[in-house]
Amino acid sequence: MEKLPSINVLGEELTTCSSLPLTGFFRNGCCDTGTSDVGKHTVCVVMTPEFLAMSKYLGNDLSTPRPEFNFSGLKAGDQWCLCADRFLQAHNESAAPKVNLSATHKETLSTVPLEVLKLYEI
Repeated sequence: MEKLPSINVLGEELTTCSSLPLTGFFRNGCCDTGTSDVGKHTVCVVMTPEFLAMSKYLGNDLSTPRPEFNFSGLKAGDQWCLCADRFLQAHNESAAPKVNLSATHKETLSTVPLEVLKLYEI
């Protein structure tokens, strides 16, 4: 499982997205990615009620606790490493959450243009 360099969309060192709840493909608090991260969990977002509802409707319930996976569920205000494709979909459906650019991995740019990410910058 090869990890790509920890560089954000601004070309700087990737910062932590969230330690509580612990996020990231590698569960290291950062939106790092690598060759095994097929979903590209690279966008550091701040959850909103609208996005959580949309995600649940689309079959990815992020708000319900899943203790068997050590997942306490997300609520509005939580930061989380979101899949780049899901972020773009949320943008297209006017339900995109805010984005922490310094904690969003540069690999996101292969899916979501920086101009779109900046629309949601916190």
